[in-house]
Amino acid sequence: MFQNSATCFISAVWDRLVGMVAETTTSVLSGVVEAVRTLFEGDPETRRQVAFSVAMIALSAKMAKADGIVTISEVDAFKDIFRYPDDQAANVARLYNLARQDVAGYEAYAEKMRALCVSCENDCPILEDIIDGLFHIAKADGVIHDKEMAFLSRVAEIFGMVEDRFEQITARHVHVSGRDPYKVLGVSPFDDFAVIRKRYRVLASEHHPDRLVARGVPQEFRRIANDRMAALNAAYEAIEKERCAA
Repeated sequence: MFQNSATCFISAVWDRLVGMVAETTTSVLSGVVEAVRTLFEGDPETRRQVAFSVAMIALSAKMAKADGIVTISEVDAFKDIFRYPDDQAANVARLYNLARQDVAGYEAYAEKMRALCVSCENDCPILEDIIDGLFHIAKADGVIHDKEMAFLSRVAEIFGMVEDRFEQITARHVHVSGRDPYKVLGVSPFDDFAVIRKRYRVLASEHHPDRLVARGVPQEFRRIANDRMAALNAAYEAIEKERCAA
């Protein structure tokens, strides 16, 4: 019963959103973002969820355009982390194609998303969730191309993400010579273990999957949160093992 109610609610939200942009031309996708702000003004939780959904759809499309190649594995990765009711597939496809054809660059769109993020912090957590999701899609074909890395780096910059934070996120996804546990946790090999343990506990608390719902990330995105926690846990365990053996 609850699941059916939730599905009906999600479908209703998508119907409202896509109905609102039914006449949107390919040059005004940014209007979708503004519409999210106004359409759900009295419902901040729904606004955050819809904003996140639109961001993942549109920025994924923009990244595919930047790379120039859309692979089946990337499409599957998108569906893996972003699930939607079957009857909304056409609506999702419409927004995806609208984003790909939009004459506005991804930078302008990312700036709109940054402005929409309601947070007292400079480093809005939901924006890191978006970057994580984009990394998941980018690496789906087995390699993150230079143009995709440039895209991700620029989006993170527009989001106001400090360089060290972006490098920490990158370390969770890109590890050609093996994952560096210190970079994953954002600590130094010269730090005392007590400092590293404290840092790990802060990150574990910040990124616990249960926190995603609280900040408006759809439940379906839990896969990314679980992967992120697994990377943090593995990094801490590797450092702990190394320090105990020393």
